[in-house]
Amino acid sequence: MQVYLVGGAVRDELLGRAVTERDWVVVGGTPADMERAGYRPVGREFPVFLHPQTNEEYALARLERKTGPGYRGFTMQFSPEVTLEEDLLRRDLTINAMARSPEGTLIDPYGGRKDLHERQLRHVSAAFVEDPVRVLRVARFAARFAELGFRVAPETYSLMRAMVANGEVAALVPERVWQELERALREPSPEVFFDTLQDCGALAVLLPELRWQAADRDALRAVVPLSGDTSVRFAALGAGSAEAGLAALCERLRAPNPHRELALLCLRLQQRIAAASALDGAGLLELLESADAVRRPERFERLLCACRARGTAPDTASLLRAAVAAAAAVALSRERMAQLNGPAIAAALRAARTEQLTRLQSERRRS
Repeated sequence: MQVYLVGGAVRDELLGRAVTERDWVVVGGTPADMERAGYRPVGREFPVFLHPQTNEEYALARLERKTGPGYRGFTMQFSPEVTLEEDLLRRDLTINAMARSPEGTLIDPYGGRKDLHERQLRHVSAAFVEDPVRVLRVARFAARFAELGFRVAPETYSLMRAMVANGEVAALVPERVWQELERALREPSPEVFFDTLQDCGALAVLLPELRWQAADRDALRAVVPLSGDTSVRFAALGAGSAEAGLAALCERLRAPNPHRELALLCLRLQQRIAAASALDGAGLLELLESADAVRRPERFERLLCACRARGTAPDTASLLRAAVAAAAAVALSRERMAQLNGPAIAAALRAARTEQLTRLQSERRRS
């Protein structure tokens, strides 16, 4: 058996980036060979094994053949006769189709190193069109490497547009679209992911509920230094859509509850939050109650980050943080509690909080 380091680890090493994950391809081996060597099988659809000490993934070299629509429409062939070059040929981009031998020799049959130098995201072969997930992956790599000057090669864009036109992209299941979307939100330039999908026509097919206008692009750029939390970034993105459309998008993609809640909350409250400095004490309390800010201050902080990206002034965000702290600090005395019962307790607490927030606003305006 021959073992090669492949894919992203080789690419990132050549770019001078930190290598956080290493994948390996085994040529000339069988599942029985791997198990005898102590590797643990984990792959359901194809033979992937975990190294007995490092737990890194080792996959047997394989071939793929398209048998049906969508990203699941493949059969895979595993054989000791499959070469490294054949395995690399099935990969998406040339920069991901390089390998290193145990001796450190770079194996680059498809020009990945040249494309790294020229900052090109280029498909390896015409088989690119067989897997619609690759449209999303290319857009995600464009978002990851935009700051380094990488661009999608024109001929790859042409294939992506053809995949949209022939309906291959429409075969993607919602769960996979969300998976790639959330990964893209973690990238340094997430707005490039959506620009790339728009440029090839896939955005209207995969995410028709998004309006994707200049303000949305600006919001995604602005949120990156504020928060790495994908729920915050998704909220900053979705706040430019119609509420019914955003709710439908979250439902269709089965977005996790934290993402769904925060995005809809941001859309509903962003204008009121932006105008919070003009509110009186009662208005401030009503806004905090609408956001459930006193009970859920961590979510409220994420909401403020998303609203900051949509244009809320830093001073307004500071005011609202102070308002949450002031409202949370209000408590009724034991004597006062003993005089009240039921709804009267809640009314008295609201009145005390309103008074405290009125005082906060007055002090702020005097300073």
